[in-house]
Amino acid sequence: MRKMIALALCAAFPLATSAAYAQSAAPQTPSAEQPAPKSETPAKPGATAITTINIVDINELPDATKTQVNDALAKRSDADMQKLRTSIDKSPQVSAALKEKGLTSAAVVIASLDSKGLLTLVTKKPS
Repeated sequence: MRKMIALALCAAFPLATSAAYAQSAAPQTPSAEQPAPKSETPAKPGATAITTINIVDINELPDATKTQVNDALAKRSDADMQKLRTSIDKSPQVSAALKEKGLTSAAVVIASLDSKGLLTLVTKKPS
């Protein structure tokens, strides 16, 4: 389930994260990137294990990337958002990384997991 959601998000958001890294004017703070602890439950066969969690606020993204994120959000259903947040809540390591930043899964609007295990969570504080 987690891999399916991650793949769907990766398909909807492939250029945004690469553009965010390419256009980033300020380097990420070390506290924003968390090495993920070893999971006690074995990963599903074929699933990419999360090795690093990077949490970025949508307002830290370049304008072009922010526009892409907002466009992807406009196309996403409430059911899709609920699946994403449920998946995050089921992962202790992801929940813990969010909690360290004072956030919950409700703040996550986009998630992207690359083939090397880097999970990028784009968050947006409720208005």
